[in-house]
Amino acid sequence: MSEMLVAQRHELLLRELRAKGVVRITEVAARYGVSGGTIRRDLTELAAAGLVTKVRGGAVPAEPSASSAPPAEPAPQHSPGPPSPARAPAQAPGGGPTLGLLVPSATYYYPQVVAGVRAAAEERGARVVIGLTSYAEPRDLRQVAALRASGTVGLLVTTTGNHHLPTGTLAQLRASGVPFVLMERQPEEPYEPCEYVVSDHRQGAYTAVRHLHDLGHRRVALFVNGSPTAPLIQEGYRAAVGRLGLDPSAPVMDSGRPLLAPAEAASRYDAFVEACVAGRTRAALVHSDHDAIEIMHRLRGRGLRTPDDVALVAYDDEIAELAEVPLTAVAPPKYEVGAQAARLLLDRLAAPDDGLAERQLALRPRLIVRRSCGAAAA
Repeated sequence: MSEMLVAQRHELLLRELRAKGVVRITEVAARYGVSGGTIRRDLTELAAAGLVTKVRGGAVPAEPSASSAPPAEPAPQHSPGPPSPARAPAQAPGGGPTLGLLVPSATYYYPQVVAGVRAAAEERGARVVIGLTSYAEPRDLRQVAALRASGTVGLLVTTTGNHHLPTGTLAQLRASGVPFVLMERQPEEPYEPCEYVVSDHRQGAYTAVRHLHDLGHRRVALFVNGSPTAPLIQEGYRAAVGRLGLDPSAPVMDSGRPLLAPAEAASRYDAFVEACVAGRTRAALVHSDHDAIEIMHRLRGRGLRTPDDVALVAYDDEIAELAEVPLTAVAPPKYEVGAQAARLLLDRLAAPDDGLAERQLALRPRLIVRRSCGAAAA
């Protein structure tokens, strides 16, 4: 397990914490095949996100605050069934509403979204109750039912599927009987009335490729990792290649991560590097930061330097700045997505007569220039 992703370790630590009530550094370090220092750093990051409380030798669950509650974990069911009858709506100490928040991960991408939700909720005296689903074991509708049963009066929802929410899932959300706003998801049917806030990942990818084009590159490769974001990044990349007149034969690879085993993922990295070298491609957009760092290491193993021989731009900006050569990165507006979605929902709850127009927001990611692309840092 030494090659386990940080996000995977975080998920396993949280799962063990929920099951046992405590995790011990020495035990999990030996089980995961990593150092005690690695687990300490993981627990420090989880504590900073408000998900655990560090104690001597390990961690225990975080104490609930006035504005949040621990992840809901309903008993397993064979089918979601109809929503449970709602109890009287819970209220925040200041008398505001309680919002239910569903996200697929507490450790990757979504901590900043959650932080934005909490900040906007606190501005309006609202409380947030979180429910975690999982990419590996989706339980979206069960968690929606559990959040509804807890007394929430509105829902902020990110499902585990791809960016486009299936019509059937949308219908079941509507059947929950409470207002909701989608985050980083929008209906599969583009004309379906539904409120949502998303990062415009097509714009983000286009901006990254245009930046490399402006630096003089005419062949720009693309590596994506099979996440819900990947198809949108590919769309933006293809649009940039076409509009900017770039060579369309540059390597494009979807590795299928994060579901691949480490050895299989390594073979995809090596194949991508080989394709870039063979085709004399000297620039690449890579999703995600972790994948960009892995590819940078493999380039170095072949005697190629970043950015002198191959310029890299990462997509996500979670750990891009910590790379050996700090990575230029596209940064989706995660915090703003959460904050704007919470404000939309609170506005909707304050307008029960439905006089408020439905709003659909697409927020443009930023490009943060560092050393890996060969441009001076902005």
